[in-house]
Amino acid sequence: MPAGSDTLERTPLFERHAAAGAKFMPFAGWEMPVHYAEGIRAEHLAVRSEAGVFDVSHMGEIETRGPGARDLLQRLLSNDVDRLAVGGAQYALLCREDGGVLDDLFTYRLATDHFLTVTNAANHAKDLAWFHQHAAGFDAEVHDAHGRYAMLAVQGPASREIVQAMADRPLPERMKAQRCVLGGESVLVCGTGYTGEDGVELLSDPRAAPALWDEIVRRGAHPAGLAARDTLRLEVCFHLYGNDLTEERGPIEAGLGWACKEETGFVGAAAVRAVRDAGPAERLVPFRLTGPGIARQGNPVQGGGEVTSGTFSPCLEVGIGMAYLPAQRAAVGTELQIDVRGRTRPAVVAQKPLYTKETHG
Repeated sequence: MPAGSDTLERTPLFERHAAAGAKFMPFAGWEMPVHYAEGIRAEHLAVRSEAGVFDVSHMGEIETRGPGARDLLQRLLSNDVDRLAVGGAQYALLCREDGGVLDDLFTYRLATDHFLTVTNAANHAKDLAWFHQHAAGFDAEVHDAHGRYAMLAVQGPASREIVQAMADRPLPERMKAQRCVLGGESVLVCGTGYTGEDGVELLSDPRAAPALWDEIVRRGAHPAGLAARDTLRLEVCFHLYGNDLTEERGPIEAGLGWACKEETGFVGAAAVRAVRDAGPAERLVPFRLTGPGIARQGNPVQGGGEVTSGTFSPCLEVGIGMAYLPAQRAAVGTELQIDVRGRTRPAVVAQKPLYTKETHG
């Protein structure tokens, strides 16, 4: 147990992780499993080839409801909430007035005037305060719903089959959400994930989570920790807040202009529009090393730029990552030199995503 762990929060599944031999690490104020006995590579490949189950109960949830809930979220979220149908899921950003990114979020529309927004764990308190701050003048209630949910992500080619066998009705399609009964418990099943694989995310009563976890593992899903979650998301170039997204940079630089609809007038829309019209000074790009080594967050790129995420890809068997580069040097095929702890490592700007089943499966 790490030093100071008595001050860390634990999910309802902590005992399950400990019994499975998990190695724990502090993450955003939580004591979380980083990997299990088989190791990161085995967990990663299990998700790509079969199914893995992740405990993501550290993620936060904010509930917004009432006649003005839609109007409030349209003001806060960068995407167009009017395009979010009941039973739908939508990715969006939370921005400052200057366009800096406060968080990236998934919102589920549970009813016409009832929404559930999932926040990143490290940002939950900040996001909740931001929601409350902007709720004045809207006929909407904002509630911290984190204590009401545990959250499991079941991801991989066999994931839907595993969960479907437990469900009382067909699972929702990708980017849809609905309540299903799993093992006698009502669970919000969402066709979303953070691995690039098909799968579902399950939001349940915290008391139901251990039995749900046990049954999913019994049916063949491999327990997977935060480390595999990071290598999986990086292979498909999904952003990690605090690395690839920060308050100091905006959505256009990050390549997330598709999730911004400035005409809705969200907080920061004018600043985002200005960068879109002028063109960003820098762009977030994926890269792969062309020799040995692994680049890490903060490693400088010669000629300008900085690595924001880096790891060794279990599927590609090479160092990969993402970096902000000057826009004129961000084209696919551009050769890079990255300073990794005083050693120069050659790399090349690559196409998104770095991994696809068609080319590497």
